[in-house]
Amino acid sequence: MSRLIVASIGPASSVQDGGRYGAQRYGLTVSGAMDRLALAAANTLVGNEPLAAAVEIGPFGATFTAKDGAVRLAIAGAPRNADVAGRPVAMETSVTLKDGETLTLGFARGGAFTYLAIEGAIKGELVFGSLAVNARAGLGSPYPRPLQAGDELTVDAASGAPELRIEMPKPVSGPIRVVLGPQDDEFDDANKALFLDSEWKISATSDRMGYRLEGPAIKHLHGHNIVSDGTVNGSIQVPGNGAPIALMMDRGTSGGYPKIATVITADIGRLAQTSAGTAFRFKAVPMAEAQEEARKFQQLIRTLPDRLRSSDTVELNIEALSDANVAGYAVSAMDAGTWQVTAEP
Repeated sequence: MSRLIVASIGPASSVQDGGRYGAQRYGLTVSGAMDRLALAAANTLVGNEPLAAAVEIGPFGATFTAKDGAVRLAIAGAPRNADVAGRPVAMETSVTLKDGETLTLGFARGGAFTYLAIEGAIKGELVFGSLAVNARAGLGSPYPRPLQAGDELTVDAASGAPELRIEMPKPVSGPIRVVLGPQDDEFDDANKALFLDSEWKISATSDRMGYRLEGPAIKHLHGHNIVSDGTVNGSIQVPGNGAPIALMMDRGTSGGYPKIATVITADIGRLAQTSAGTAFRFKAVPMAEAQEEARKFQQLIRTLPDRLRSSDTVELNIEALSDANVAGYAVSAMDAGTWQVTAEP
């Protein structure tokens, strides 16, 4: 076995996996990774199960040092500068730290969370079937709290497998998609339109429990109290002050505020990766579309291994070179159609 030492790390960083299920009726929330696709990509790069436990790193930087042997890692999610002993490390690739080497990660750019997966996954004692940390509840393993400098993770020694990269699909852009309800009848048409037509920003006071949304006040038809009922990841409730809160992975399992809409499964990671202060909008979609997008999302996670490539493979992107205008015309030696001229009859 080897060890990965947390040499330095910022707040909002913890061990997360796919979450714990089956006990929400008892008030035990799911927790787990804020961006499941990024978690799955990092794990796939080092041969783990897609939703195995990894380190979820918040917006600030972090450093990790290998001890007692080499450690093979992978990073995916919010882009940031990364290097090992001064050698740059690309996002969405694997890298092996030799004994004593340190991986240095900078601040996140254009996102909030980056996932550091470790070959063989993080070791710990399951808590209700998961290692996922919920700091408020004191749950999780190997540390039931955010990670701190000096923490040690027991991991498998590096296998010596070749380093890989993963070709992720182009990120989805545009509004965050929601299904209206389940209590959208607690808001009149004007306020539902206000919710959908306005720009929103995530407050800096947000956390894994909920993203507070800054924008216009949404008014209720019959007051802000309802009989408490169940919530799900992505429920958007509107408290008495009219400022919506999008419930995230450490949410409570029930709540007593009307929920105007619910973020679709396929877009929860997109919302989670939206940086505080960045403007965005919501778009209402039918339930059938939300379900179809959820199926596509799960299929993407299942087929991530098909997207693995050798990190030594360099593919010429003709379109990108042409757009860069670095030459009058870009060709590929592997594709005669881009350079061979056929004589006209």
